Amino acid sequence: MHSNGYRIERLTEERLADMTSLHKAVYGKALPSDFFARKYNTAFTGVMYTGYLAYAGDVPAAFYGVIPCFINCDGQPVLAAQSADTMTHPYHRGKGLFIKLAELTYELCYTEDVRILFGFPNQNSLPGFINKLAWQVSAQMECFIIPVKALPLERLANKFSLLKGVYGWYVKRVIKKYASLQCGVPSTLINEGFHGLHRDGYYLGHKTYTESFTIKTGDTSVWFRIADGMVIGDINIATNDLRDIIPRLKKIARRLGLRKLQFQADKRSALNGFLKRYADPIPSFPVIVKDLGARMPLDKMAFAFADIDIF
Repeated sequence: MHSNGYRIERLTEERLADMTSLHKAVYGKALPSDFFARKYNTAFTGVMYTGYLAYAGDVPAAFYGVIPCFINCDGQPVLAAQSADTMTHPYHRGKGLFIKLAELTYELCYTEDVRILFGFPNQNSLPGFINKLAWQVSAQMECFIIPVKALPLERLANKFSLLKGVYGWYVKRVIKKYASLQCGVPSTLINEGFHGLHRDGYYLGHKTYTESFTIKTGDTSVWFRIADGMVIGDINIATNDLRDIIPRLKKIARRLGLRKLQFQADKRSALNGFLKRYADPIPSFPVIVKDLGARMPLDKMAFAFADIDIF
């Protein structure tokens, strides 16, 4: 189809390379060639390559896409999707491509039986979602940063390419002592009565498009990434570990050369209340929702940082 002089095509396996080149044009850095192939292959849900590209001739000008998944609603999986990548080439901004591609994607979602959408926009894109695409704010995430006194090994590895491989080897050696047999953890928010992401083995297998680690310390499972510190995606804190878990994580971070622990937690969650003992909350991502027929109460939905596509 065509719109305002642009050719619009649904994302397919053959067009993934165009996403990679568009990302480089927009953000100035290259991603691994298989990154988007792994991210948008959500065959485990029955729906995949859910998004649209706009072309100026043969040049990719813009993209909008969502990532299908399931939300656990009182024990029943509901097909949902997360609003993910939004990219417009610098030469093609201000042409209404974001809105056009988003509307087409939502129509596609509805025909594929996706019944609810959720997202975590930054402050720049939030007004467009709310005012032009009829999304609703359902919750607020808060960030907690706990400093760690450590040698800046991660920072040095990122600064000097020759150290990256050595640091990667060192990380795996340290983590081996704590490594969990599982990959990721189930959503802790479901145990609190919220409708949370259904993180079964299929979902967790898909989530490997970014590198993360799952460890166990005491009886507590921790799912984290290394990205300017130890970024905890979700943590299932055992009652008997409540007093010691933060000191233990700081010790592990210190060995890894990470200078802070970083958490993102829904304001209503038990984790949020727990973390206020250690750090002041910083307003972070708003959580937004677009209902396509699920009629799910907004105040019942909750997400952890592990649920965001950048984790």
